[in-house]
Amino acid sequence: MNQKPKVAFVCVHNSCRSQMAEALGKLLASDVFDSFSAGTETKPQINQDAVRLMKERYGVDMEQTQYSKLLSDIPPVDVVITMGCNVQCPNLPCKHREDWGLDDPTGQPDEVFLDVMERIHEKVSMLRDHLAQSDGIL
Repeated sequence: MNQKPKVAFVCVHNSCRSQMAEALGKLLASDVFDSFSAGTETKPQINQDAVRLMKERYGVDMEQTQYSKLLSDIPPVDVVITMGCNVQCPNLPCKHREDWGLDDPTGQPDEVFLDVMERIHEKVSMLRDHLAQSDGIL
């Protein structure tokens, strides 16, 4: 494999789930794939509960390393992962697309955020393992 595949984590506002997935992709799988997140709309800042909990759990400060981006702000990607909002991104071509079916934890207690964060961690790890075993091809 000459070049790592590029993975885009996509949800509507690119402020919570997709941001956590980008951060965990960079933390857990940067040796296998490049992680990006984007949305069909943006928010002025990343969800503050997600920022706080990612910092507490993983030591990652998303406000220092990431920002809310539109689909047009990221490079061409190989894999598109939608977070569960049934977002269709016809203007984001890719070789593989899947939906992780994760509910938005915005406005919910920390336990809900941590559950979603753990599910993202598991799914990013599975994606990493699959791409590593398949030489970057799904």
